[in-house]
Amino acid sequence: MPKSSIRKVDLIRSNTFSEICCNNIFLKLECYQKTGSFKVRGAATMIERLSDQEKRNGVVAASAGNHAQGVAYASSMNKMACTIVMPKNASPAKIAATKSYGANVILEGNNYDESSDYAYKVARLEGKTLIPAFDHPDIIAGQGTVGLEILEDLREIDEIYVPIGGGGLIAGTAIAVKSMNPKIKVIGVESVAYPSMKQSIKMGKICNIQNGYTIADGISVKSPGRLTFELIKKYVDDVVVVDDLSIVKTMFLLMERSKIVTEPAGAASLAYIISNRQHLSKHKNIVSILSGGNVDMYLLGQVVAKGLMQTGRMIKLFIELRDRPGELKNIVDEIAKANVNIVEVVHDRLSSNISAGTAGVYLSLELENREQSHVLIKLFDKHKIKYKLIE
Repeated sequence: MPKSSIRKVDLIRSNTFSEICCNNIFLKLECYQKTGSFKVRGAATMIERLSDQEKRNGVVAASAGNHAQGVAYASSMNKMACTIVMPKNASPAKIAATKSYGANVILEGNNYDESSDYAYKVARLEGKTLIPAFDHPDIIAGQGTVGLEILEDLREIDEIYVPIGGGGLIAGTAIAVKSMNPKIKVIGVESVAYPSMKQSIKMGKICNIQNGYTIADGISVKSPGRLTFELIKKYVDDVVVVDDLSIVKTMFLLMERSKIVTEPAGAASLAYIISNRQHLSKHKNIVSILSGGNVDMYLLGQVVAKGLMQTGRMIKLFIELRDRPGELKNIVDEIAKANVNIVEVVHDRLSSNISAGTAGVYLSLELENREQSHVLIKLFDKHKIKYKLIE
């Protein structure tokens, strides 16, 4: 493993998630890796294996996120010129982070595919080496160091759950793990919106997922790599899927209970374990790879709000009341009686769906527990206050 560019991150046992899942749950914290993602492992491995001439010519890569930062950082460690092609709509925060590692960032194309085509063009015209995101032996070998580290830290392992995008991380991890202990099960986790690897394995050929949306953009890959597809067919025991709701809840729990911040793709493997815990065998040693922690701050705020709602500690209400002085105060007084904290109030008199002579009030309420919502609703019913819960 390229020591100059990579740190060995911790593998920790989580008491919280072990209790939730009735198993020994271990978390591989790649969200704490340099650049905030496992991606730097593959990028550093490939870059350090380039010839002296290739290093002088520099490298180019296409990415909208973690791969960009990994390539930029590894290039800076090797004192090489680096060009990163990103879509025009890439996150300003990710663009700034990539530039901070010394990369020349080119905004070209409206999506990853168009940016990738341009990166190939740059490689041909300028003689630079293209660093692919996942479908290359050196990239896969670099990602496989995750598996080797897990084996170093934990001798008895039953299952390892790994997020799947293009497949580089799970391919490398599975090869490393199976070569040391073939009895360990390696399970890949995809988004239910982009099950490209699962579908490809089922059909026995590379499949392309055309449409879909997931919060986990790091694993929203339309088509898996050809090399990773063959390796996953050979070494991976199963590929499963998880939905966005489970991912959001898991991100929230990781933050609140373990003080760990992950991006949606990074939480996918643990989200699957938690959401399917009733189907798991008990008292096993299970490893979940938290593959990255580069999450947009606005999205993180949404995750916190949705997590509070999912756990029953925040509710949103629409209340219709008569448009006269004191009506809103009466509502607020009733809420205070239930010892409930008001997070936000929006008072609406003008929307077309509000009847003349009435007003609509949207309330966000913070609750200590679910019982408070029952008390609140009883108060509304008692005073004949019309309300509607907003999901």
